[in-house]
Amino acid sequence: MNERQNTLSLSIDGEHRRVPVGLSVAAALSLCGDDRCRLSISHQPRAPFCGMGICQECRVTINGLRRLACQTLCQAGMRIERSDDE
Repeated sequence: MNERQNTLSLSIDGEHRRVPVGLSVAAALSLCGDDRCRLSISHQPRAPFCGMGICQECRVTINGLRRLACQTLCQAGMRIERSDDE
C-alpha cells in the first residue's frame, strides 16, 4: 500500500494536510504540530485536556459546525477551523 491509501486529505485553518486514516481531529492537530483548538475569551490558547469530551476545551469548527476535536474522527475533505470564543 502506498501513503495515499493510508492517509486522507483535509484542511486545517485553510492549509491542506494529509493525515493517517482513523485519527481523531485532536490527534491530527497535534500531529501537524499545533494542538491548540481555540482561544478563550481572555485569548489564552486551549487544547484537548480530558480526551473524552467532558471538558469541552477542544471545540473547533468542522465544515461550519461546532464539534469536539477529541470525539470526531477525521474524514476526507473535512474543513477544520480554530477560532476565538465568542
